[in-house]
This record gives sequence, C-alpha cells and structure tokens, in this order.
Amino acid sequence: MGALTFGRLRGFDRLDGTLLLLSIASGAVYMAARGVQPFPGSAAVKGLAMAPLAVLAFRVLGRVDRESPDRWLLATALALSCGGDVLLHLGFRRYFVHALSAFFLAHVTYVVLFVRHRPRTLRHSVGQVALVVLVLACGVLMCAWLWGGLGRLAGPALAYAAALIAMVVSTIVAGFSRPFVCIGALLFLISDSLLATGRFMPAVPRLGLLIWPTYYLGQYGLAVGFLGEKAGDRAPALRS
Repeated sequence: MGALTFGRLRGFDRLDGTLLLLSIASGAVYMAARGVQPFPGSAAVKGLAMAPLAVLAFRVLGRVDRESPDRWLLATALALSCGGDVLLHLGFRRYFVHALSAFFLAHVTYVVLFVRHRPRTLRHSVGQVALVVLVLACGVLMCAWLWGGLGRLAGPALAYAAALIAMVVSTIVAGFSRPFVCIGALLFLISDSLLATGRFMPAVPRLGLLIWPTYYLGQYGLAVGFLGEKAGDRAPALRS
C-alpha cells in the first residue's frame, strides 16, 4: 500500500486502504467502460473515483492535526471536483456551466490550501521560476487559441482558466519536498486543456482517451501527494 501512497502515512488503517482502493478501482472501471457509457450507475462509478479520496483526506489529515483547516480544505476541493465530475457525466453541455462552477470553487479551495504552505521567504529556485513562466505562457496561449470559440462563455471560461493557472502556480511556489503535488496539478492542467479543446474547438479531436486518465492521475497526485507531505512518516512538517 505504501507504493500507492508514495510512502507510508502515519495512522493509515485498513479503512483508509479500502477507500484508496475503491477510488482506484472506480477510476479504472470508468476508464475501461468509456465505450459503453452512459450505462445504469455510470455516474455513480465516476463519482466513486473521487469521493473516497475526499473521505480519505479528511480522515488522514484529521489524525495529523485536528485543529488545522487542511483536512476541510482538501476534502472540500475533492468533493467539489466529484460534483463537477458527476454533472459533466449527466449532461456535458446541459450542465457544463454548473460543472465549471464546481471546479472553479475546487481550484480556489486548492489555492487556499497550498498558499497556506508557501515558504515564508519569497526566494524560489530558477527551476520554479521557469516552470511558473512556462505555465503562465501556456495558459495565455491556450486562452488566445480558444477565444474565437468561447462565445457567451468567454467570461466564465477565462475566470476558470485563471483559477486553474493559480492552482498550478500555487503548487510550484509551495516548494513541496517531493514532486507529486506539482505533477498532479500539471496533469490536471493538461486534462482541462484537452476538455476545453473538445468543448470550444469542435473541429479538433478531443483526444477523449487522454482526458480521464490525466484528470484522475492529476487529482490523485494532488490529494495523495499532499497527504504524503503532511502525514508521511519521513516527510518534513509542512509550514502553516
């Protein structure tokens, strides 16, 4: 189990392991069944990929420090993401704005969580600065490329893009001891870029096979990577 959690987590028990395996299995089943969706219960399968991670985060972080808001923030971000997932599955176009709102709030929550653990000094490595510049440049170029297809959704889409970019940047500048959280954020960015391309540029293939795995692995990296930073046996204590 330690390999799945990027190392041992303090107080990780059998129920926590069951939650983690339920999330992984649901994510894999949803991916494997993509060709026959929707089917009865498919929305629940998709929801069960993310909901157990929210419960897991709340349980593990609660053991580390019950007074810290970290468990509420991470669990809330994952729960909002779960809601957005289900809405997209129930009606990609019908509930797109509702799902966008849920994911927007999830990103804002992630930003609050990661900013809490930023270094007290503003010194960052050359690699961090270069990665931030690259992410910002990619965000601007992506928005410029999609601009013609945004139409009435230009405002909400740009607000969402800003929140997404802020989330990714916050993981970079937080300076976590291991790269899993940052990699998760970058995968989330890739997944949303593919999804936006399919939604606003219909002439371009959606590359649908890549959207779900990059999204799930992105969320997994954000959630489990943060748990490793906060509750890992060998991880240094995060700054609050």
